[in-house]
Amino acid sequence: MKLFLIALLFPVALLAQTSIEKGQDYITNKQFAKAEQELSAYVKYHADNLQAIELLGDAFGHQKKWDEAATEYKKLVASKPNTANYHYKLGGALGMKALSVSKISALGIIGDVKSSFLKAAELDANHIEARWALVELYMQLPGIIGGSKKTSLKYANQLENLSKVDGYLAKGYIYEYDDEPELAEEYYLKAIKVGGSLTCYEKLTALYEKEKQPEKAVSNIEAAQTKHQRNSLHYQIGKVCADYNVQLEKGERCLVAYIQNYSAKDGVPKAWANYRLAQIYKHKKDTINALKYINLALAELPSIDVFTSFKKNL
Repeated sequence: MKLFLIALLFPVALLAQTSIEKGQDYITNKQFAKAEQELSAYVKYHADNLQAIELLGDAFGHQKKWDEAATEYKKLVASKPNTANYHYKLGGALGMKALSVSKISALGIIGDVKSSFLKAAELDANHIEARWALVELYMQLPGIIGGSKKTSLKYANQLENLSKVDGYLAKGYIYEYDDEPELAEEYYLKAIKVGGSLTCYEKLTALYEKEKQPEKAVSNIEAAQTKHQRNSLHYQIGKVCADYNVQLEKGERCLVAYIQNYSAKDGVPKAWANYRLAQIYKHKKDTINALKYINLALAELPSIDVFTSFKKNL
């Protein structure tokens, strides 16, 4: 009888394992609706499986179904209230919901967002993501409902103690948000010196573009290219040159190199590189080549409005 029950239950256990693994695979492959379907069916009959519940919440979150995601994460918090990451995920779902509703409706959610992130940070002294969330939250909230640059800097200091590069990036973010570009530049440069990831370079490039300093932006992207050797950076150089009408020969060379070495992992379709080349030739008053490249862009992506508008204005 015992052996019979084991044989009977074994396929069920195997099926359960397969459902969770399938759900994880669907999420990894960005098939979020399939993940939701697979995991919802499993959680319905296995309401105590925290791994499946978390994955289901993640599947909802990837689809911007913030209420549904929050519902699943609340189950996790209720089951294991001392797990920092559950509080962090709940705060994230609620925070994204707050961004998607009216300002008045968001006011009723912000308190729960803040308390979730604070709890995650309290439970795990090494939780970097929760501290990043608090840095951003306290900077973005108006002072009347608890926003505070001082508090944001407090969590940036905690980040710096955990990870120099995260701390410097957080401080760069704070000073950029507070319209202090010189201090933001200082900390982004520190992040590049200590970490040197593409993210570090991208933050500084974005600041230079925002501050209308294209020459600095180009130099920074070139430094990133020297370190990381990514074809995508050829496009970024060309984009800045085209947008700001600077270093046109360099921009042209980089865009041609981007197209010649293009692969899907580069992210930006070749059509956009052709559009940037058309911009560069327009700056050079070479209408023939500008028309040639904008036609190539339209041939690949005919529904992009900016391409159509550009051609009309040639």
